Amino acid sequence: MKVLKLSSVLACALGAAVSFAQVDTAHAEKFVIGEHTPLTGSLARVGTGSHRGVVTGIKVLNDKYKGQHTFELKTIDDESNPAKAVSAVEKLASQGVIAFSGGYASGVIGPASEAANKANLPYITFGGVATALSQRGHEGFFRINSAAGYGKAVVGLVSEMDLKSVSIAYSNKEATHKMAEYIEKKLGEKGLKVSTHEYDAHVKDFKSIVNKIKLRDRSEAIIMVGYESEYVGILRAANLLKPNVKAMIGVWSLATGKMAKEFPDLMKNVYGTAMLPFPVSFDKPKQQTFYQAYKANYEEEPSYLEQFGYVQTRLLGEAIVRAFDKGDTSLKGIATELRKTDEMTISGRVRFDEKGDNPEFVQRVGQHQGGKIPLVWPAEEKTGEKVFPGTPWN
Repeated sequence: MKVLKLSSVLACALGAAVSFAQVDTAHAEKFVIGEHTPLTGSLARVGTGSHRGVVTGIKVLNDKYKGQHTFELKTIDDESNPAKAVSAVEKLASQGVIAFSGGYASGVIGPASEAANKANLPYITFGGVATALSQRGHEGFFRINSAAGYGKAVVGLVSEMDLKSVSIAYSNKEATHKMAEYIEKKLGEKGLKVSTHEYDAHVKDFKSIVNKIKLRDRSEAIIMVGYESEYVGILRAANLLKPNVKAMIGVWSLATGKMAKEFPDLMKNVYGTAMLPFPVSFDKPKQQTFYQAYKANYEEEPSYLEQFGYVQTRLLGEAIVRAFDKGDTSLKGIATELRKTDEMTISGRVRFDEKGDNPEFVQRVGQHQGGKIPLVWPAEEKTGEKVFPGTPWN
């Protein structure tokens, strides 16, 4: 009788275990996230950095939900071409992706996120800061940064330098144009003389603009509002003509390890926005989680591009899981969960307002110094002192 009772107990326990396993398996899900990004073309460096961050986010999500859910990433190179980005979104939507993480440059993100909206899929990014992107009434559009956060950093740095005049060279694309207007307005309100020079995004030779700044403006600093190849062109022209300025200042995509390694002579003493110094040291648990996952796949040190790509992907994945647990992984269900986000991430605090923007975002400023990029603004985040006056040619 004891043997029979024991057998019955074991059978019941085994049956319960099998039943539990079936329930657990039934609730497991595979989530496919889509990404379009420039892996080739003029913005390949920033696109590759962003992509590595997205890949790292996928890895951390899979590590966290191992045995429960799995995440898969499908990526298409958009070559910084808006039409190819739209095509990529449409193709990935037909392949069953549940949401999009990625994209770079407002002119590409705009039409691509429109395509995602038509497919009823949420879209999260850090690569486009044009104000109009969040004014379209798209319930599923989110970004973890903002134009104001970059502008505040540049204005804060220039104010700290106590300059009397600056010249702004900016691309005629929407995001760069709006950023230049913001900086011009804020510096003008502080009493600085501001001269502006708009250029077409396809310009390769910047000597005429730099020469005007040198001979006509005679400004104390040059602010560059553009993208990688444009920064390189402006800095090459400045190195040749050597205007009498105290600082060369850029906005996004400039204070990165890749730029330091590929253009060491051009980058000397140049400023750009950056969330963390290069190379970085991670001593907090959230930072270590990111760094260890990143280093599992890549040898190079991460920059803010990888950090942003990681943060947006992880937050998206967490929202997807919460929406799944509530039985609604539609655009509305995922968007509802994203709007509940309020977290201190490795890129600062992230919360989303009704338009999908992060009002808490504020950038920091780094300066290229001998292959390293210490943070030099704001004071509470500094990891080094700025070299000022300082330009690549003196």
